[in-house]
Amino acid sequence: MNIPINPKAPVKSKSQIEINAPVDSVWNILTDIHKWTNWQKAVSETAVHGKIMEGTQFDWKAGGLSFKSRIHTSIPHSMFGWTGSTLGTAAVHNWSFEARDNKTWVKVEESLQGVLPRLFSGYFQRNLDTGVIRNLEELKAAAENR
Repeated sequence: MNIPINPKAPVKSKSQIEINAPVDSVWNILTDIHKWTNWQKAVSETAVHGKIMEGTQFDWKAGGLSFKSRIHTSIPHSMFGWTGSTLGTAAVHNWSFEARDNKTWVKVEESLQGVLPRLFSGYFQRNLDTGVIRNLEELKAAAENR
């Protein structure tokens, strides 16, 4: 990853899942930011400012919050990551993909830092842990139902 998660951030989470779909399908679903609203229940809006590639900025809304993000890593079928910010919080969100016998092993990790995650770390930790698992499950459902 071009930008790893912050190991010293007050809030960090990681998880993984096996998806019964080829890596190119899983990759295409995750990286098509324009269509996040089709498979992520919390995401209500997206706007990508350019092609999906390193350095591209995108804005999105999830759970009633607005986020400003930038893709920092885009290695097809292997790694995808972005940084983002909202209301006193900065995030690093990284995904990795591994093809195994026409299935895909997906790992995700995220760190949150800033005033709010530091002051309310318990609340942010619970929400992040739940969100990471929900994102993986929604990605799995979208890829396997394609």
